[in-house]
Amino acid sequence: MSTTLQIGVTGGIGAGKSIVCQIFQAFGIPVYEADERAKWLTEHDPILKADIMRVLGSNAYDPLGHYNRTWVASQVFADPALLAQLNGVIHPRVMSDTDAWVQEHANKPYVIKEAAIMKAAGDHNSLDKVIVVHAPLALRIKRIRQRDPYRSEQEIINIINRQISDDERVRLADYVINNDENQLLIPQVVALHHEFLRQRVI
Repeated sequence: MSTTLQIGVTGGIGAGKSIVCQIFQAFGIPVYEADERAKWLTEHDPILKADIMRVLGSNAYDPLGHYNRTWVASQVFADPALLAQLNGVIHPRVMSDTDAWVQEHANKPYVIKEAAIMKAAGDHNSLDKVIVVHAPLALRIKRIRQRDPYRSEQEIINIINRQISDDERVRLADYVINNDENQLLIPQVVALHHEFLRQRVI
């Protein structure tokens, strides 16, 4: 029986997680985007929607049934206990969804899980290895400003400061991909692709 390796990909905003994941996808490797999937589940999973309304009340959804993100954020921003309750209903549904997704791709040599927040491999998760995508701060700010021109530089810096530091992130890493526009990106991903093919547990 073969076991599918589960590889985590994380990195700060603007580091380039998405482009790295797109390269893995070009090799036929499935990618689970945890943050996007969580957003989808809050809109479409009836059990999760009921749980969220139990925690936050009916205002969590608008009259058309869409998740009221702005209102929810305003409720949990200054209430850590309420945020913990909300995460307590969202995270288990995402984990269950992830497990089902991994089973769907059990024929693949490995799968990628992308998330902005991630623990080290094996730290209360099913990850075998973690890749951290790293880029210099000034380059990250430049990329975000190009991508999101409505954001000010100070707003971007505030977002970055709310995330864990690069040093903390690198301590989680089994591998670091440097997306600094000095080192070629694709050869770094190709090398890891071959490494994971070798590591596949049979």
